[in-house]
Amino acid sequence: MDFIEELTWRGMIHDMMPGTAEQLKKEMTTAYLGIDPTADSLHIGHLVGVMMLKHFQRCGHKPIALVGGATGMIGDPSGKSLERNLLDEETLRHNQAAIKAQLSKLIDFDSDAPNAAEMVNNYDWMKGQTFLGFIRDIGKLITVNYMMAKDSVKKRFSGEGEGMSFTEFTYQLVQGFDFLTLYETKNCHLQLGGSDQWGNITTGTELIRRKAGGEAFALTCPLIKKADGTKFGKTESGNVWLDPRYTSPYKFYQFWVNVSDEDAERYIKIFTLLDRETVEGLIAEHREAPHLRKLQKRLAEELTTMIHSREEYERAVAASSILFGGGAEALRSADERTILEVFDGVPQFEVSAADLAVAGGVPFSTLCTEKAAVFASKGELRRLVQGGGISLNGTKVAEADAVVTAGELISGKYLLVQKGKKNYFLLTAK
Repeated sequence: MDFIEELTWRGMIHDMMPGTAEQLKKEMTTAYLGIDPTADSLHIGHLVGVMMLKHFQRCGHKPIALVGGATGMIGDPSGKSLERNLLDEETLRHNQAAIKAQLSKLIDFDSDAPNAAEMVNNYDWMKGQTFLGFIRDIGKLITVNYMMAKDSVKKRFSGEGEGMSFTEFTYQLVQGFDFLTLYETKNCHLQLGGSDQWGNITTGTELIRRKAGGEAFALTCPLIKKADGTKFGKTESGNVWLDPRYTSPYKFYQFWVNVSDEDAERYIKIFTLLDRETVEGLIAEHREAPHLRKLQKRLAEELTTMIHSREEYERAVAASSILFGGGAEALRSADERTILEVFDGVPQFEVSAADLAVAGGVPFSTLCTEKAAVFASKGELRRLVQGGGISLNGTKVAEADAVVTAGELISGKYLLVQKGKKNYFLLTAK
């Protein structure tokens, strides 16, 4: 596989320094990509860069994941209008370990292959630097004029945000020093990143040229946005994380299933390892019958399996069927975790388990008005039942006073009331 050809058809190249393709054809090359360590999980915004590293390794080259422990203490001005919160070393080390565990699912760090990946932390070589030593050895090599010409700096000086601190202004020197250090210690000749990193990366190539008399290269991918121009990877509840503690596999799956047709055609190329023939076949099938959402379903399958597991993917599909046609059978087979994930955010009520357990149970009309205020009155409930608009656990309620017993509890604990097509209420028996 040719790395440049692979990224080109996938739409993953924004800028590339002349000579990059020739360098990669000449020999096994080492490249690095910086990862922000401000959380103990990656989110899907990181996935473009991670996929670049994965393709790089698949093409026979050696990837380095650089966790920006030092730069995380500063804050990168690129694409930002405000400074970041700064982190202490203990937090950074914890985040680094968590990020490596996630990356290890996608990239080979552990084999004895010559192109096995490595993880480094720039705090390890920056912590010994003195201010005087840094400005003497590095600062003198790059002019202020050169630094001011970078887009990320110019935007902040032209009124975007609240200006820029000296700390942030020097960020590109620190990132450039990373590249120089990896060039000298790891024979690293290429830096990968998002298009907003172009200025910082080229500062590194310039530093290598001036300080070491060497040649280094830069390659960036486009920043991913949704077709409507809004930010990729954000939902109403925030980032879509790779760690199931922050975004459940079900919600992760749902994110990909619900992307637009236009976005699905781009994302299937960027975020999966499917080959070109398969991808083009899927896109053609999808265009013939977009209502079947084959592209979104395959995208969600590939990503959920890759990030979580096949088992979690199958669980997410089963959970989705609860809302989309699975009815009573899907609900009965669901476990507690699935119920809580699928109905997270719907109105919830507590009812007495003892009431349901007594002989004769509780009339549905009493349960949903007096025991839990699902309906404002029994009159409203009766009208909706007569119109066929109420379900309990996926089955239409035929009589307003039908008795509900403990035997109907899902997972021994839950009752699901549905009003109309989209209004759900979860009753928990305690």
